[in-house]
Amino acid sequence: MEFNTLKQIFKQVFNLLVLMSISFSSLASVMLVDGHIRAMPPSVPNSAAYFTLMNHGPSIKLVGIETTFTDEAQLHTVLEEDGMVKMRQVSSFEIPKHGTLTLNESGEHVMLMGLKQPLVSGETLELVLTFDDGSKLPISLVVSKQGMAKMHSHEHHH
Repeated sequence: MEFNTLKQIFKQVFNLLVLMSISFSSLASVMLVDGHIRAMPPSVPNSAAYFTLMNHGPSIKLVGIETTFTDEAQLHTVLEEDGMVKMRQVSSFEIPKHGTLTLNESGEHVMLMGLKQPLVSGETLELVLTFDDGSKLPISLVVSKQGMAKMHSHEHHH
């Protein structure tokens, strides 16, 4: 083989490895810490997902959620306007460099709209998180009637 041909092959392989490491590094840097999907009565068409993500890398934005069990999943925040608490859809949530993003009942959360089947407490459902760099992170969340805060509160009796 000619030296220039080997050089071109090496260059292509190197570029492929660099691209793979970039997409895998961002994916590997964000991980699910905890979370759940709120169990709702069968007649309620919507629910919400709450979870905490830990970021071990550079700042990244959560920009979307894919599910197979809803018609739509939206990123929402809660704001107070004129003394009224309102939910608003937002385009992204930032996860700071080496920081966490916590979605909870009283703030930022994922609205699960148009449930395709009733949620069963205790079942595990899959969601795919999409980030602004194009990476995706599949996560599994348990359907629960309790909030994370209630699940993790420790009462100390002395």
